[in-house]
Amino acid sequence: MGEIRIEVLLTNVIDEGIARRGTIDASEVRKMPVNALVDTGAIRCVVPVHVVDQLGLATVDRAVAEYADGRQETVDVTEPIVFEIMGRRTRDEALVLGDEVLIGQTVLEKLDLVADCANQRLLPNPDHPDQPVSKVKFNRSRHDKNDAALQSRAGWEIQGGNR
Repeated sequence: MGEIRIEVLLTNVIDEGIARRGTIDASEVRKMPVNALVDTGAIRCVVPVHVVDQLGLATVDRAVAEYADGRQETVDVTEPIVFEIMGRRTRDEALVLGDEVLIGQTVLEKLDLVADCANQRLLPNPDHPDQPVSKVKFNRSRHDKNDAALQSRAGWEIQGGNR
């Protein structure tokens, strides 16, 4: 199996918000197209220092990164970045290290993309080819209890749900 490389547009999410509010022009939003490695063994994304500098990102935290060989290192974590892949966009923080952009599982999951390692490509989830779909847990019994509590407070009849 070979590696999967993809084109990604990285955008400074703070710039994007400021432009939306009209404080800066949209042309001033810092963006950077990169060729990234899809790393299905990584949970989080990774960006090197030169990408952080070019996008004007702040680091907001520190986290422990564990390499494939078991070594650990405490590294900086960026503020959110917009990751745009195959026309799908999401925001995520990234670990600051290395010399290339790595796309980890969190971004792949949020964008509903799947790695086809045998053919060295990234694909939209075949169950949702037109747009990303986020899976959420729905606890029906908890939902029913909340409905009953709301109905009781509102003076509704719990049985039958009538007012």
